[in-house]
Amino acid sequence: MPVDFHQAYLFEVLNNKESNMSSWKKASKTNQKTHRERHQPEARAHLGLLEKKKDYKKRSNDYHRKQKILKILRKKALNKNPDEFYFHMINSKMLASGHKEKIKPDTHTPEQLKIMETKDLKYVNYKRTIEHKKIDKMQSTLHLLDSANQVRNNHTFFVESTDEVKNFNLAARLDTHPSLLNRKTNRIRNSDLQNLNLPDVSSEALQEKKKVYNELEKRLNREKELSIIQQKLEIKKFLKDKTAKKPKQIKPGTKDAPPVYKWEYKRKK
Repeated sequence: MPVDFHQAYLFEVLNNKESNMSSWKKASKTNQKTHRERHQPEARAHLGLLEKKKDYKKRSNDYHRKQKILKILRKKALNKNPDEFYFHMINSKMLASGHKEKIKPDTHTPEQLKIMETKDLKYVNYKRTIEHKKIDKMQSTLHLLDSANQVRNNHTFFVESTDEVKNFNLAARLDTHPSLLNRKTNRIRNSDLQNLNLPDVSSEALQEKKKVYNELEKRLNREKELSIIQQKLEIKKFLKDKTAKKPKQIKPGTKDAPPVYKWEYKRKK
């Protein structure tokens, strides 16, 4: 088989070149000097650490990123309609802690706002429990008999003819005194009234009874107010949870009811 001397010569030259290159790389790595960045001179040590190139690049990239954002915001401000208006412009404000929503005047009463700003949830729950126990105790003694007399009566009487309708006497039909017709409880018959010795009810007893009912009404209103405050504080506590996803507001809060939120359903293990 004939030998191509020209091809063999080129192959030998390439092998020698590759071996020389590999040996040169090894020699350059062994003799290469490691260059380290200089530190801050002692005369300028009070200025802190000397900024390196990698630190400068981070600062430079951050600066240019902010300049691009400002450029976009200036462009949006120039193209904005001057007559454009959103209610959120007047319903929010900037504070030292950040952007906050303004509290609407119809959301809380002055008493609710005062308690929510000065007291915590445990205190409100404690006071509501006390009011609830006192209300139960008063209701068990009073029985609320007078409230039954304020309910409208729908009792129906049946008669035989139209003449009986014209001459119908409710007191005679119920066999009681006309002054007792409005009572739903303890409506005594005439036969029992004749044999009954009623005690003399003084005006002081009536005033005392009225006073107790007024106190009960105030305590009921107080317990209702504390219940609303408790629910508002509980929702406020749940909204502060950073780990949970922000819920969706279904209904805003009012003076008589807390706001309604819907949280994302999360299955527990």
